[in-house]
Amino acid sequence: MEKGYKIKIENGYYIFKLEQLLKEKGISKNMLMKATNTDFKVLQRLIKAETVRIDITVLARLCDYFNCKITDIIEYVPNKK
Repeated sequence: MEKGYKIKIENGYYIFKLEQLLKEKGISKNMLMKATNTDFKVLQRLIKAETVRIDITVLARLCDYFNCKITDIIEYVPNKK
């Protein structure tokens, strides 16, 4: 089972994995904020899955920083039919 915050929507759900990624890499939120030049509130919303819209520029910065794919940060899982 995936670790992270799940947000259920009509056709499936999103898993927000940023907090787990931070733990795995041993990186603090403050360190990430400074290294990616991203507002703390924006990061906090991505960590806690409290966002409605996601800035693709922020996702690109995070992917560059972690050298990962978007699905390592946020994943969409459709409902099984």
